Amino acid sequence: MKVIFAGTPEFAATALKDLHEAGFEIPLVLTQPDRPAGRGMQLHASAVKQYALQHGIEVLQPLSLRMDSKDPQRAAEAKAAHERLLATDYDVMVVAAYGLILPRSTLDIKPCINIHGSLLPRWRGAAPIHRAIEAGDDETGVTIMQMEEGLDTGPMLAIERTPIEAGDSTASLHDKLATLGGKMIVETLRKMQQQALEAVPQPEAGVTYAAKIAKEEAALDFSLPALELGLKIRAFNPFPGACGQVDGTTIKIWAADVLEADSKEAPGQVLAADAQHGIVVACGNGSLRLTELQKPGGKRLPAAEFIKGFPLEGKRCA
Repeated sequence: MKVIFAGTPEFAATALKDLHEAGFEIPLVLTQPDRPAGRGMQLHASAVKQYALQHGIEVLQPLSLRMDSKDPQRAAEAKAAHERLLATDYDVMVVAAYGLILPRSTLDIKPCINIHGSLLPRWRGAAPIHRAIEAGDDETGVTIMQMEEGLDTGPMLAIERTPIEAGDSTASLHDKLATLGGKMIVETLRKMQQQALEAVPQPEAGVTYAAKIAKEEAALDFSLPALELGLKIRAFNPFPGACGQVDGTTIKIWAADVLEADSKEAPGQVLAADAQHGIVVACGNGSLRLTELQKPGGKRLPAAEFIKGFPLEGKRCA
């Protein structure tokens, strides 16, 4: 079976690696254009592109696949990409976190299959891992589905569940689901080769949408319950990183424990900041013990180390 692969970040690179190592022929990879990153804002290749180049796989990086784009450059690149797909001998396109919309013209060439990091129809959309943690879901998983023009609406070919552990952040859950997705797509394509797959329509009930994460969501409102804030901190690790303001300085909060005991102090008040108690902050209901923090230009530090260089006792987070 010949597979064109479309994807961009590490989540997708894991699946590409598993397909390649399983022996599937991959004549072409689609990934997003190189993006500026880091302090020097130099162009960096996506994780998928890096893997493809290391293994001699041709890479295509169009700005868009929509030939009807009003931007002449995007339209021209989309047309060139479409012609390249038509000229390529392949059986199926596998898509994982590609980041570009596949138009009908692409979907109509050959079957397109998507690796989605949620239990569809829950958390259709751009940020299913973040939103599952933020919502306090007990479990999530991976769905392999046939692609159609709707947003993650296609019939399901395979679905597997995994629990969301109390200590999971988006970073840790991402890695679990990437591993699961890679395993599942290999199994799915092998079943396709044997014509042993049945596509099951998604249930009409239980549809939710995982909106793209905005940087503005990172700012914590300490008037909210500690439980809700604790979920946000886990959900926004590693991006965009939950944060609070102390004396005008933005502090990143990477990890925290939820404490049920209420305080008479106003939300945001630092109740303790010492080696014995750690950093405890009052919330609208309960409190948070902050366990990993980072000041601007600094490193991520455990609370005991952080307060040595940034005293917090008696201060207030906003």
